[in-house]
Amino acid sequence: MIYLQLFCSFFKIGLLSFGGGYAAMPLIQNEVVEARHWLTMPEFTDLITISQMTPGPIALNSPTFVGFRLAGIPGALVATLGCVLPSCIIVTCIAKLYLKYQKLTVIQGILGSLRPAVVGMIAAAGISILSSAFWGSAGPVLLARTDWVMAGIFAGGFLLLQKFRWNPILVMVLAGGARVAAGAVMGEL
Repeated sequence: MIYLQLFCSFFKIGLLSFGGGYAAMPLIQNEVVEARHWLTMPEFTDLITISQMTPGPIALNSPTFVGFRLAGIPGALVATLGCVLPSCIIVTCIAKLYLKYQKLTVIQGILGSLRPAVVGMIAAAGISILSSAFWGSAGPVLLARTDWVMAGIFAGGFLLLQKFRWNPILVMVLAGGARVAAGAVMGEL
């Protein structure tokens, strides 16, 4: 039964997630955290982190991670197939239609109108993950509950990536090291 649930859940996500992996994050979060309770919000944040550190698209790594966690290797395969199959079918159909009708202004208008919606979905996922990192998954967002170490690591990482154009892998390694060092200093480790 879990295999069918994994396949159907990730098939639905694959069918509805336009705009790539980050746009799929709110759908994945809704399905695995809120609707199915397969992961908690901190576990979902860890999933995002792990998916970013491993090769491959985040929308492919996430179902693999969830499927493996729930049902081992068969679960990972079923969840991943469920997520990928709709895209394969849709892209094949759209490519055929696009090549035939690409000059129509209606097609260009539809594609243009999808862009703001995709940006909104990516922003919603980012805000949700940021909120979980700074304030945890329970309770309201309050200044007194802010994890200032995580906020500082975020600000430093953002600065290194945006202003100095550092390699993202190096920034991730430094962020992990900074968190371990802060935990050791504060006696959390």
